[in-house]
Amino acid sequence: MQVLLYIAIYLLAINLAGFTAMGIDKRKARRNKWRIPEATLFLFAIFGGSLGCLLGMHIFHHKTQKSAFYIGIPVILGIQLVIALYFFFLAPLKFRIL
Repeated sequence: MQVLLYIAIYLLAINLAGFTAMGIDKRKARRNKWRIPEATLFLFAIFGGSLGCLLGMHIFHHKTQKSAFYIGIPVILGIQLVIALYFFFLAPLKFRIL
């Protein structure tokens, strides 16, 4: 069960970081300042922060007009959910998390 705690803490941290990055980038965009690269925002999503990035997009109304984001972030989230479901329920017993 300790593994699940570490996974939960990691996912909480990376999603918070992705959400925060969207908010910071939106604020900088409004002020015409240096921006967070789009690749960095996608890296947050790829490394497990896709839900935080998606929430940040909608709450801050940021990157919602860019198809790479309004399509890409949900696709990343979907892939991550499929992988998580596999490892939680369908993987052979020695690879299951639960």
